[in-house]
Amino acid sequence: MKRIMLTVSYDGTNYCGWQWQPNGITIEEVLNRELSRLLREEIHIRGTSRTDSGVHALGNLCIFDTETRIPPEKICYAINQSLPEDIVVQDSREVPPDFHPRKWDSEKTYEYTMVCSRFPNPLMRRYAYFLHQKVDVTLMRKAAEYLVGEHDFASFCTPRTQVETTVRCIHRLELKEDGDTITLRITGSGFLYNMVRIITGTLLEVGKGRIPPEQMKDILQARNRSTAGPTAPPQGLRLVEIKLLNPPF
Repeated sequence: MKRIMLTVSYDGTNYCGWQWQPNGITIEEVLNRELSRLLREEIHIRGTSRTDSGVHALGNLCIFDTETRIPPEKICYAINQSLPEDIVVQDSREVPPDFHPRKWDSEKTYEYTMVCSRFPNPLMRRYAYFLHQKVDVTLMRKAAEYLVGEHDFASFCTPRTQVETTVRCIHRLELKEDGDTITLRITGSGFLYNMVRIITGTLLEVGKGRIPPEQMKDILQARNRSTAGPTAPPQGLRLVEIKLLNPPF
C-alpha cells in the first residue's frame, strides 16, 4: 500500500464544489470514479480545500491510498486521459503513508477577479464578477489593512460554519488594478467557509462608498455575520496554490 498526492486544477463552473454530495456532481466524485477505473480498485480521495460550487482551482491537493504498481509520477499522465477537459491533474507523487496535506502547515492563496465595465466581457463570464460601476480601490486597500494578521473572522463566515475556532491568520492581502480589472489576492494559513467571498463583498461595499474603511475594524470586533457585506458570487474566485511548508518529501 502506498499513498499518492495529486495536484489538481479545475474549472468549477459545472460542478457543485469539491466535496461529494448527493444533489449534484462534484470534483471529488469524478476523481474517485476515474481513479477507481484506472487503478481497478476502490479509491476514495481526501482533499485539502473544499472549494464551493462554481469556484475554480489551479492547485488543489488531495491524497489517496492504492496498491497499484503504476509509478506514482505516471499516474497524472494516465488519469488525464479519462478525465473531462475541465479537470486536470498537474502532478502525482508518492508521500509518506501517514501524510495528509490538510494537517500539515501550509499557506493557501486565493484570487478573486472583478471587472468594472459598462458591459460584461462574455469570454470572462465564468471567471470574473462584473460590476457596472467603478469602485475606489484606494479605499478598499485601506480597509484591507485591518484584515491582515491574526483575527477572529466570525463576521466573515456563514453562520452555519462548524469549526472549533473562527480565528485565522491572513499573511498578505493585495488589490491590483489592470485597466478595468481588479484582482484581490489573499494568502493565509487557512480560511473559513465563504470567508474570501465575504471579505471581497465587504471590500466592494467600501469601494462603492457604502462602508467607510475604518468600519472594517468594528466589523471584525462584532464577530457577527450580519455586520459584514454580501457574499461575492463564486465565479470570480480561484484557489491559486496550497504551499506546503517544509513537507517531508
